Amino acid sequence: MLRDLTDKVAWITGAGTGIGEGGAVALAEAGMHVVLSGRREDKLQQVAERCSGRASIEVLDVADQTAVSAVAERIIEKFGRIDVLLASAGINVKDRNWHNLSVADWDSVIRIDLDGAFYCCKAVLPTMKAQREGLIINISSWAGKHVSVVTGPAYTAAKHAMNAMNESINMEACSYGVRACAMCPGEVATPILDNRPIPVPDEERARMVQAEDCGEVIRFLAQLPNHVCINDLTISPTWNRGYVAGARAQIPQPD
Repeated sequence: MLRDLTDKVAWITGAGTGIGEGGAVALAEAGMHVVLSGRREDKLQQVAERCSGRASIEVLDVADQTAVSAVAERIIEKFGRIDVLLASAGINVKDRNWHNLSVADWDSVIRIDLDGAFYCCKAVLPTMKAQREGLIINISSWAGKHVSVVTGPAYTAAKHAMNAMNESINMEACSYGVRACAMCPGEVATPILDNRPIPVPDEERARMVQAEDCGEVIRFLAQLPNHVCINDLTISPTWNRGYVAGARAQIPQPD
């Protein structure tokens, strides 16, 4: 039986756009109070307006460990608990491959995509362990399981590391009732696609997984009973561009 999420508390990073936005709206619709974090307050305000009065805003750069700790402390002081952490903040850069990836851009991707998620997990774990329950959803990627030139070495390394970090939470915190899921989406039609070196056509974006689809999955994960842990979950478009390209190169295609 799926559990009731009414009045439980979720903290969402990267909540201003994309998967974070989709997750925030879906969790608010399920009755949770959602705390929206991201770097752009105007985007967070727009998402909050979609959350039926169940949202509050904490502007945050997850690469700032001191700021992450301060936000977590304010949430706990206000609500007394954090039931779900949705760590969705993430970036990629346009110049992302070995021939053009700068050290500064490598550092930026690792600081936000990996270190930022670690800072957030570290900040909520003591409270979740004291509660004897809690769910962490780390938004990883298809790139966390499959190495590809499409995403580049920085993003790929960050997401592979996130998956390992996520499972270490389950190993060490499961006896406290805390569980973590690495959600690994394939191509999702979110603004991060705008940084692709080769632009993605609108007709192909329309065939991808949408942010709202990810929101539905996030809500399902949050509604699962506390004794159920989905360690990792892969979600991808049925019309998978990587698969389609590979098939076209190797297999005769139907008319």
